[in-house]
Amino acid sequence: MTHWRFVCIHGHFYQPPRENPWLETVEQQDSAQPYHDWNQRITDECYAPNTGARILDSQGYLDRLINNYEWISFNFGPTLLSWLETHDPKTYKAILEADDRSKKHFSGHGSAIAQVYNHIIMPLANRRDKITQVRWAIADFESRFRRKPEGMWLAETAVDLETLAILATHGIRFTILSPFQASRVRPIGRASWSDVRGGRIDPSRPYLCRLPGGESISLFFYDGPISHAVAFEGLLNDGHAFATRLLSGFAPDRDGAQLVHIATDGESYGHHHRFGEMALSRAIADLQGHSRVRLTNYAEFLERFPPRYEVEIFEASSWSCAHGVGRWSYDCGCNSGAHPEWNQAWRAPLRAAMNWLRDEAARLYEREASAYVTDPWLARDEYIQVVLDRSADTISRFLARHQSHSLSADERVRLFQLLEMQRHCLLMFTSCGWFFDDISGIETQQILLFAARVMQLAKKVAGVDYEPTFLKTLEGAKSNLPQFVNGAHIYELFVAPNIVELDRVAGNYALLMLLEDARPSGRFYAYEVSATNRCKRSLGEREFLVGEMRVRSVATTEEATFVFGAQKLSEDEIQAYVAPSDAKLFSEFMAKMQQGDCDRQLTVGLGTFTDIFPNEPLTLRALFRDDLRRLVYHLLNAPISQAIATMCSLYNENAALMRFLSALNVPLPTVLKTMTQFVLTHKLVEAFENENASPDDLRASFQEARRWEFELDTERLDHAVRCALQRATARLEANPNDIANLEKLLAVAEVAFALPLRTNIWKAQTTFYHVVCANYPIIKARADSDKNLWEAQEWVRLCEQVAKLLRVRLPEKKG
Repeated sequence: MTHWRFVCIHGHFYQPPRENPWLETVEQQDSAQPYHDWNQRITDECYAPNTGARILDSQGYLDRLINNYEWISFNFGPTLLSWLETHDPKTYKAILEADDRSKKHFSGHGSAIAQVYNHIIMPLANRRDKITQVRWAIADFESRFRRKPEGMWLAETAVDLETLAILATHGIRFTILSPFQASRVRPIGRASWSDVRGGRIDPSRPYLCRLPGGESISLFFYDGPISHAVAFEGLLNDGHAFATRLLSGFAPDRDGAQLVHIATDGESYGHHHRFGEMALSRAIADLQGHSRVRLTNYAEFLERFPPRYEVEIFEASSWSCAHGVGRWSYDCGCNSGAHPEWNQAWRAPLRAAMNWLRDEAARLYEREASAYVTDPWLARDEYIQVVLDRSADTISRFLARHQSHSLSADERVRLFQLLEMQRHCLLMFTSCGWFFDDISGIETQQILLFAARVMQLAKKVAGVDYEPTFLKTLEGAKSNLPQFVNGAHIYELFVAPNIVELDRVAGNYALLMLLEDARPSGRFYAYEVSATNRCKRSLGEREFLVGEMRVRSVATTEEATFVFGAQKLSEDEIQAYVAPSDAKLFSEFMAKMQQGDCDRQLTVGLGTFTDIFPNEPLTLRALFRDDLRRLVYHLLNAPISQAIATMCSLYNENAALMRFLSALNVPLPTVLKTMTQFVLTHKLVEAFENENASPDDLRASFQEARRWEFELDTERLDHAVRCALQRATARLEANPNDIANLEKLLAVAEVAFALPLRTNIWKAQTTFYHVVCANYPIIKARADSDKNLWEAQEWVRLCEQVAKLLRVRLPEKKG
């Protein structure tokens, strides 16, 4: 009897597109604190740690690292990879390298598979959008992984036969579904079917799905119970147990090849489950050491063991809705469970509003774009090449291929406005907008931002105003929270204020030039700005900056020139005036400014120059979110510093008295206790953050805090400790022979591990691991060979102390 046993672990790594559609950047998300946004937070907790996952020895010391992606099957959402490429290129590169190396393990088949572009629910999309989603997904994958994808992940595994046919006609060999999406199976060539409803399909083999047009595609149905245990039952608490559970999936007496495979959100490995990436790496190591089991990926297994059974599926089904795809279209009853008293009746009117807007925008696009390109929908499908690379060369090639005639500059603007309108029509169907419990959530706000961009561009191109009808439909989407009323109110509250025109870009940048001395020309979010002709004046504490600025949208190539005036009359009276450029008026105004002829008028402010600036000014409230936060915090620096100094002074003046009360077991008054907790936390955080603080300074701050035995601000301290450890190990990595770097790292580690924290030290620990692997054996050999080499002796002593604290196994002690 021949037993072929294989294990495949699939991770679906995905975040919804979170970019502000006008700025093309993810703005600060307060709910992700202490991180800037959720992409950054989940990258630090999951995506990055999986590129160098720790495997511990029997004593809990770091013994080796592996790139988990190299040994599993995985997909990354294209919009997430785009973010990683810009914001964490090291992690991005490691993911691509893992796919490349996986080909050596798996018979030339890379472990990465594609994903429908922005995670839309395919059965709820029209055919045209399905095709674009697949084509954009393939193009994005090929541009990153430098090969064609063999498989493709469907958002929420939501599937219908039309979607499978589109995958098949585009060269996709397989996809992965839930066992509950299978209806019946039979051996290929046999007439009778076996009912496998209710998740009863055998997941250990691939299945052939024959499609109405004569195409076919292979389907894998993951092991439901083991996948559920990983995602929801705490199986990742123990990597050995994880491997054992995977091995339990094999039928012991069955002949032939068997595949035990699971599929979960990739975020299970580190974000949903703390240290989940370590459980995964431990399980991988255990499986690699098993003589009768081999790790594989889907493409390799499919090549070795083609389907011998065929399957029929339930159409319009998914892995996260028991009612098919109701979770993204009506109040089916599926929700997070966090608010059982709420309803999701808002989903239906939200879907209706989006469908209506999509269809109206499609008619407008087809009509208007036909004046500029030979095939509007083919142009949309291939616009992904411009999205991936907005260089002049790429744009020229795109136009050469699609334009119906040589387009003027204005025609180009209109064409790219139409294409951007269609891009946002796709983005506004991102599944997360319907997934959660209330329409007021940030995920739904995000897709409404995309819809607002669609309506803005439609109005620019054709003068049509879709907003009234759209909002009327959204009035029927009632929020569960009374303060948010309905979708229309949420739109007015959270979406409308974010809509950006070029004059607002000019006003924002004018304020940054005035307050932060921003350079006069360059890239500003998704725009190019140039304000070389400008004049700055100061009258006492009042500051003024006037000039002329050209603003150009990188995406649509739309541009305009504005006259601007920014003024700071006081700390709380900061404004920017913007108006379309009038060359004659502006020239006269600049002459007055440069000669000081308008000083008297300036004492009142730029608002008196109504011939130049007839409109109301922009205030700080109109600044883009990240700029607003940065400037406001800058303005608050002085009062905050004063408040901290006052509290520190009060603490110092009363410390002896408070210690006396403590010695007498007299509880401190609440006001003194609160002040002391703040001051002690502040001093300790400041010591961690101060790169120039000596090791003794850090230890002294810790000893002072420990004497009081107060509960400190652990969230703030945890962030400070993690960053301090990362900075200290990074300094050591940059200059590993510097003993001072080891001394500082030792002090940081001693204090960090004495605090009652559960800090994730992955980055610091792995950086130190790389340092000792490269340097410890060499310096240790030098120190052992000559006891007079004091520096080598001291380096080894300090390194061994740090290794003990960071629990890193030193190279010479291996094996």
